[in-house]
Amino acid sequence: MSKELEAYYNKFNEEKRLLSRHGQVEFRITMKYIHQYLKQIQNPKILEVGAGTGRYCVSLANEGYDVSAIELVKSNLGTLKAKKSTVKAFQGNAIDLHRFGDESFDCTLVLGPLYHLKEKEQRIQALQEAKRVTKKNGIVMVAYVMNDYSVIQHAFIDGHILDCLDELDDQFQIHSSKDLYYRTRLESIDELNEIAGLKRELIVAVDGPTDYLRPVINKMSEEEFEIFIRYVEAISQRKECLGASSHVLDILRI
Repeated sequence: MSKELEAYYNKFNEEKRLLSRHGQVEFRITMKYIHQYLKQIQNPKILEVGAGTGRYCVSLANEGYDVSAIELVKSNLGTLKAKKSTVKAFQGNAIDLHRFGDESFDCTLVLGPLYHLKEKEQRIQALQEAKRVTKKNGIVMVAYVMNDYSVIQHAFIDGHILDCLDELDDQFQIHSSKDLYYRTRLESIDELNEIAGLKRELIVAVDGPTDYLRPVINKMSEEEFEIFIRYVEAISQRKECLGASSHVLDILRI
């Protein structure tokens, strides 16, 4: 898996995605909730697991927070380090955080690894490692790619339904080995949390309808785009929006 991810992210411009308008929505709503919880902690120590090119961890470090980061993909790690921030960044894997002792951080961000861990045991292990390195009463935030967004967008909007029927069960859950992504549903996230012994504070749709509307938001004026972000923020906690959002953020208390 690590070699496949390395090859994928060497071709995929993650930095460009995060700076796009749809990426900005995801980033700004996610940061809103990160800040909301960091304000409750005095001098928080933060770990980002699967930090990518550093969009989140570098931003937090530039705000003055004490931030460490783990990233699997060397090219992403190189981009992160090239930003010359105060982030203490290392190469590593979400399922083995042996570099860090128990209860080392007040807040642990897992904003990418659960996109790619296809084996249930690995997903549980990643959550348990995040829990282990987080202090009692600390916060773990985990991002997921949602199943039904992928079905609606790829199968129906993009017109691939007849080509991908063999990847879907009778409930339209994706079971595919053709790419590197794991798509999930709320009940599956709940099951992982129960096994890992994690208690939810809140789960939010960080981009809501954004990815369905990319051409629309790209044409918006700056004023219209700012209103759209306010709209996504306003609906981010509505249960009816969670399953069809492309990403959700699960906020968990240790």
